[in-house]
Amino acid sequence: MFPYDFGFVPSTKAEDGDPLDVLVLTDEPLFPGCLVECSLIGVLKAEQKEQRHTNRNDRLIAVADQSLLYSETKTLKDLNAKVLEQIEKFFVNYQKVRGIEVRILGHGGPREALQILAEARDGKKAV
Repeated sequence: MFPYDFGFVPSTKAEDGDPLDVLVLTDEPLFPGCLVECSLIGVLKAEQKEQRHTNRNDRLIAVADQSLLYSETKTLKDLNAKVLEQIEKFFVNYQKVRGIEVRILGHGGPREALQILAEARDGKKAV
């Protein structure tokens, strides 16, 4: 079970070859396939290892523009530390059951998240 809504940014390509991942903080669960206008609040920098191949697989963190619960959340620093820890553990454990090792490298703010998004839209590697 996902603790928050998790999806991807259309028309992007991350270093792992997939669309750029994004976790969306919102008031109510969303349905698969919907598009949501969001504001980026940061990035969870991560590295994943699968069958001896290691690559970056950063996860953008965003707040749904219509959210009331997270309307004051502008950066990852605005989140409760336990919420951020829960998000980190989710990504580690989510991949672990699939035989993929994930290591959290750190966090970045909204500017870094926007840079990663821009690079992924341009077809460059998101690092």
